[in-house]
Amino acid sequence: MKNLNVIKHEMVPEHFIMSDEEVHELLARYSIELKQLPKISVTDPACKEIAAKKDNVIRIKRRSLTADEAVSYRLVIDTKMG
Repeated sequence: MKNLNVIKHEMVPEHFIMSDEEVHELLARYSIELKQLPKISVTDPACKEIAAKKDNVIRIKRRSLTADEAVSYRLVIDTKMG
């Protein structure tokens, strides 16, 4: 069985790990704290594929019919229990 690279699938939006500087600029632009960002699990297939780690911030770029491109941000969290 072949391994599926979810990032290359046409239905999966682009995921990028942001640099510390980019994260700082993002938080300053919106006057928010890191904990206020929406969350994404470290076990999410896209996070696994890009080797995201806990506390990374992911920029997700989706195609949009009305805005051409929609960008969202997610804080990577560890959802493992125990």
